[in-house]
Amino acid sequence: MSRAWLLPEHVADVLPAEARRVELLRRRLLDLATAQGFELVLPPLVEHVDSLLSGTAGELDLKTFKLVDQISGRQLGVRADITPQAARIDAHLLNREGVVRLCYCGSVLHARPVGPSARRELLQFGAEVFGHAGLEADLEVQQLAVEGVAASGAGGLVVDLADARILRAVLAGVVLDASALQQVAQALAAKDAPRVQALARDLPDEAGQGLVAMLQLYGGREVLGRARERLPQRPLVRQALDDLDWLATHLQRAFGESLRVGFDLADMGGYAYYSGPRFAVYGSGFPDVLARGGRYDEVGAVFGRNRPAVGFSLDVLALAAHAPDRPAALAIHAPWGEEPSLREAVRILRERGEIVVYALPGAPHDSASHEFDRELVRVGDRWVVRAIDPRLACLATMDTPS
Repeated sequence: MSRAWLLPEHVADVLPAEARRVELLRRRLLDLATAQGFELVLPPLVEHVDSLLSGTAGELDLKTFKLVDQISGRQLGVRADITPQAARIDAHLLNREGVVRLCYCGSVLHARPVGPSARRELLQFGAEVFGHAGLEADLEVQQLAVEGVAASGAGGLVVDLADARILRAVLAGVVLDASALQQVAQALAAKDAPRVQALARDLPDEAGQGLVAMLQLYGGREVLGRARERLPQRPLVRQALDDLDWLATHLQRAFGESLRVGFDLADMGGYAYYSGPRFAVYGSGFPDVLARGGRYDEVGAVFGRNRPAVGFSLDVLALAAHAPDRPAALAIHAPWGEEPSLREAVRILRERGEIVVYALPGAPHDSASHEFDRELVRVGDRWVVRAIDPRLACLATMDTPS
């Protein structure tokens, strides 16, 4: 038997029931962002690699599919993340002064899955604020991320806060090459205590003790107090902790008991990319992070505009997969016919937002595709919408023009 129709590993079709959840969530996310002043952009799926990976860490390079453009001969990349594209649009195409809010939703492709059950093709939704260095922009992005995750129906939401500046402050004055710094960040992110302790032994006492302390700095609000006692007494550490305290206070004030705010000061995933506060959103019953983001002020430097920037992204496919099922919209069953009056009646109903499905000649009725609660029938010289089930007679018949 031919297996040519089989899809590549970690690539899957999205079938009608799931696609309905995905599309409803996608629209809800874009509506939320639009209501807060974010403008939609649609970057291309492929770009020249040197542009697509500018200003990003090596991790994104490894995720990117590469191919040769048959027109120019240059190497192209299939985007693995839309955020750098948004930064390029802000820097080179819009080139506006002041605050710019951009949002997007599109497919991204990873060369390798991030986990055993993860897809390689994601539907990435994200929002970015360019041009404002204050915590107010961070808070705006974090609130939108929480609202977006909540729109999927996820409950028991938790926001974990961290800050890339803390590790930089702990290692201030210590000379480490890029490879060694990456090892430190990865060991912290993985909570690999033996590895962190081994790396700490090669550092000056204050830096080594601070590095080991970071592993234990996770939990509730008390973490900030412990951090002030155990981390090096440096201005950048104090500033980062004060900022996290401010963000946590305002997030809790905005969402109340529906949101729990925690801290994980060892969360250094994407350390080379972030420049300040960062966050991750989790939900009850979800095995993985639902949304992730933070401040990344340096990403625009390679595009010639080193503007403040903060944003987040999430995978709509992953989020919708765990969302509660939404029933299909109720539809009207219409007979097939070429009569102008029938066609006009169907047109009017569809303009009103109704789903009207013709019964194609000779085709069996597929009850799995739509749930029909009404039918379009001729009564005298008029077309009338009538309840199919007598128990739905409270749905008063609706006349349509003949």
